[in-house]
Amino acid sequence: MKPLLYSIVPHKTLQSMAETFYACIHLSIQIINEQGETLVSEGGTHQFCRLFQKHLPPSDTCGKAHVDASKQAISIGEPYIFECHAELNHIVFPLISKQTFLGSILVGPFLMDLPDSILISNLTRKYHFTTDQALDLYDELSTIPVVQPSSVSHISRLLFYLFSNLIADSKKELQKNRQKLLQQSRINESIQRYKEGNLRLSSYPYAKERELLGKVKLGDSQGANAILNDLLGYVLFSRGTGLEAVKPRALELCSLLSRTAIEGGAPADSMLALNSQFLKNLQQTTTLDGMCHMLQEVVEAFSESMFCHDLPLKNNDIVKKAIIYISENFNTSLTLEDVSDHVHLHPSYFSTVFKNATGSSFKEYLNKVRVEESKILLQNTDFSIIDIAVAVGFEDQSYFSKVFKKYTGTTPKQFR
Repeated sequence: MKPLLYSIVPHKTLQSMAETFYACIHLSIQIINEQGETLVSEGGTHQFCRLFQKHLPPSDTCGKAHVDASKQAISIGEPYIFECHAELNHIVFPLISKQTFLGSILVGPFLMDLPDSILISNLTRKYHFTTDQALDLYDELSTIPVVQPSSVSHISRLLFYLFSNLIADSKKELQKNRQKLLQQSRINESIQRYKEGNLRLSSYPYAKERELLGKVKLGDSQGANAILNDLLGYVLFSRGTGLEAVKPRALELCSLLSRTAIEGGAPADSMLALNSQFLKNLQQTTTLDGMCHMLQEVVEAFSESMFCHDLPLKNNDIVKKAIIYISENFNTSLTLEDVSDHVHLHPSYFSTVFKNATGSSFKEYLNKVRVEESKILLQNTDFSIIDIAVAVGFEDQSYFSKVFKKYTGTTPKQFR
């Protein structure tokens, strides 16, 4: 029966890529199927491995270990460096199509230090080798390549660069899983901060939610996601880590974000249709990390809707880079020239590109950012209005009050 992997990538392509990798790196490389069976091999099987495999129980084969390592690589979203039963190192890169595991690229075995008798002693205790068997393994151990740890990291990245575009879904799936892992790390950091701060659980932090909506309205997806993760940390800390603790708030937040996008000037029909699809996807999500990641996609989509999509993709990328820079430096004496220099464009051209993408001039956008940040300080601190004005980048209270009223309809004092 034809391997499923060959229905996606021709055998000749896999063979050619494996040959090229081995010719350059001189480490054995295999392409295995979803059961761990070898489809393509370059560099051969080391005699050490042949001797060692005779002692493995039928239920715990090398193929099974390779598949288990592949699944670990899928979960962390990148090539995975692991030790096999024989304490030899390998690198595995999984191949995925439409969330289906098709097999892996397997590099190894290799050592990251000069071989010694300790490794054989450990294996002898574990697998009960006779003295002759242990000596035979020790004799063959010197044939296993030794690779410096720093080089292993480079080989792992090379493996990703070489094979990640082999199947488009593989790259997307790994990137998605890596993003999930990173997001969960950020959420856990937020939960830990709440624990260490001995937070008294009272009402839901609507001020933080408003801060999130403000970032979305400004098209600042990076800033919005940082607040989202903190918000999710609060919900999980206060209501438990079950999916049902997050889902009601996620559905409500999705609708709030769509209304915010419409208020920010995005087409109402498109935003309502997008909201409907996201609500459906959120309802169908069955895992907590999937729910959190879906919310991140929601935030990014509605933030993106603040841009004019008739512009070339390159220009939108430039504007996103500028927005991140503004969000990090709004409280300084930031100028158009500073930002245009950061994105490597002439100030006049950047000004045009920025306004076409956001609908606001650079100065208008900067003032909006400063006003949104000042609203947070007005609601959550006892700082004087002049101190808040200076803290968000305005030079004097009078101009701050004038700009604040222009964008909110009230003075800072009335807003507080």
